[in-house]
Amino acid sequence: MMQPAHPANLREMLDDALGRALAELTALPRAQVDAAVRPAADPRFGDYQCNAALALAKPLGVKPRELAERLRTAAAAALADVAEFEIAGPGFLNIRLRDRFIEERLGAIPRPGAAGETDRLGIAPAADAPRVVIDYSSPNIAKQMHVGHIRSTIIGDALARVLEFCGHEVIRQNHVGDWGTAIGMVVLGLWYIETRLKRGEQPETVEQRIAALRSADAGDAAGLDALGAEICREWSEDLANPECDRFAEAHVELEQLELGYRFVQALTSVAAGRGWMVRNRDGSQVDATAVPRLVTLMLQQGGEANAPEREAWQRAREISLQYCQQLYRRLGVLLRPEDVVGESFYEQGDRLAGLVKEMRERLAAPAGGGRVRAELREDAGALCLFQYDEGGEPLYRNADGDPLPMIIQKSDGAYLYATTDLAAMRYRIVELGGRRLLYVVGAPQKLHLEMLFSAARAIGWAGPGVSIEHVSFGQILGPDRKLLRTRLGGTVKLGDLLDEAERRALGVLEQRAAQAGAAADLAEAAILPAEEVRGIAQRVGIAAVKYFDLNRDRHSDYVFDWDAMLSLKGNTAPYMMYAYARIRSIYRKAAERLGRTDAYDDRVALRLGHASERALALRLLRFPEALRIVQQELTPHVLCTYVYDLAGDFMRFYDACPVLQAPDDATRLSRLRLCDVAARTLRTALGLLGIDVIERM
Repeated sequence: MMQPAHPANLREMLDDALGRALAELTALPRAQVDAAVRPAADPRFGDYQCNAALALAKPLGVKPRELAERLRTAAAAALADVAEFEIAGPGFLNIRLRDRFIEERLGAIPRPGAAGETDRLGIAPAADAPRVVIDYSSPNIAKQMHVGHIRSTIIGDALARVLEFCGHEVIRQNHVGDWGTAIGMVVLGLWYIETRLKRGEQPETVEQRIAALRSADAGDAAGLDALGAEICREWSEDLANPECDRFAEAHVELEQLELGYRFVQALTSVAAGRGWMVRNRDGSQVDATAVPRLVTLMLQQGGEANAPEREAWQRAREISLQYCQQLYRRLGVLLRPEDVVGESFYEQGDRLAGLVKEMRERLAAPAGGGRVRAELREDAGALCLFQYDEGGEPLYRNADGDPLPMIIQKSDGAYLYATTDLAAMRYRIVELGGRRLLYVVGAPQKLHLEMLFSAARAIGWAGPGVSIEHVSFGQILGPDRKLLRTRLGGTVKLGDLLDEAERRALGVLEQRAAQAGAAADLAEAAILPAEEVRGIAQRVGIAAVKYFDLNRDRHSDYVFDWDAMLSLKGNTAPYMMYAYARIRSIYRKAAERLGRTDAYDDRVALRLGHASERALALRLLRFPEALRIVQQELTPHVLCTYVYDLAGDFMRFYDACPVLQAPDDATRLSRLRLCDVAARTLRTALGLLGIDVIERM
């Protein structure tokens, strides 16, 4: 039998070798044979196990143990220098890697490259990985990002990092909500807040007016009409003022823009049916509730006459995106301004009109039998896309059992979010050349995305070579197991959450420094300068929030818990960062006591004489296995589990095997090298999760 190549992924190496052996033994095609190699559930019985004999024996008419014995003989011959094989029970094949093999594989990991280079630890990127387009974060303009945005943002960022590391070309798409029916309110809100600021008013007065509108709406009809008349008079004066078009010098923060937007929302909501009128620039009277829609239409029409509206929209968009970029930098998220491809991108030119034209042409021809098909037709004046299964039944139905279409264009000619989403889908497949499309979007959007994905296939954009996946995730809950809110019941702003994380992390570190005298391994914590401690707290606090989220199965809801996420014990970012810093402290102490040492010298041989050394070495070699699972299943928590297991294996090694006090130089250098590869693997794995390590803590 041919000797197998030794890829970085040990499980895949074993699976391939045993799969080929089984194919020869059973005369089955290799594609039909699953060797089912898995990490051993109990390390006492080996490192891996193969259960294929149990599954294949009955169809082949042989006893499982007999097939397992034949497989053991074939595997022992093919992998003589790799592992030992032992049969257990009715036909389990236990696999134990040879110590020499582990030593050689770990010893083959090259020394780290220059500073700033990606440390690949000898893992080669795949040469044929398909291009990935990943949609994540996607905030709305004129609104501060809140806690609900964090999951899409950091899950998407982690997946993009892992996929790039594995060899994929990754195109990030930040599909911001910068268009649509609410955009008129955004422009009016910006104008309103700019005029207030230019007149020297404080934002608090706008907040008071919002409260007054809602309070009067609750019972004081006469007072409400008087307030409405006053506001509409001011609004009319603002719109009539030629300087209304030139507010760029009024510096507006996103929080103020959001306040202006909320004011317009409150005003138009309260004004419904009350006949409040606003005088337009041309002198005509317009119902206050119709003004936002009028501004939206002006934006859609474009032209020189509507330039002020367009300029205001661009200012509002720029204010919003600058705020988002500040948060991304703070979070350590790799989204850049050039990754923003929002709804407005698809409104440019004739993209949407061209999309509808293409859909009509593609769907005019009858679909072949036995496949999902789509039909574009008018329904109640709107242009709708209906989808049908292979049997001709509606693919989607509403609560009443009627066919549920995607509305593509309203009777007044306006396009909807579904149209923009279809345009984005086409752009990502046809123009960007994406072959694996990932939508990191919350679980509540499941039905919409299912309709979108099936439409892309029915229209013909997404063929068999294109994979489209909904990377769904659950919600963040408070202690009451309801959506996380502030104490007053409001939405938790993401910026405020990160401020609190940094504050709490600083408290944890200060408490730890105060206790440092009681523990020798905390000695460094007691002598760190206050400024450095504050910098560490910023990184630890944000890392704690990110890791706590990524460590949860993304499909599930989870309860937000400050104490748990900032703990220095258990599967938390602070513990991982501390483990890394502890390893680095060993190297600093080695340099102080022994002078410059080179653990990667060709004369240094790894020796795994202790069980904890072997366990740590094996864990390090399993890093590619964790990466492959994340790459295929899009589950960052698997990488978190790997990092936690690695940190635990290192701590057990550290407790059992003296490094600086090793019995001889050869053992000391071997263990220093093991420490360095462990630190590098921790740093690389945490970096793929978007978490920076700290050299001392």
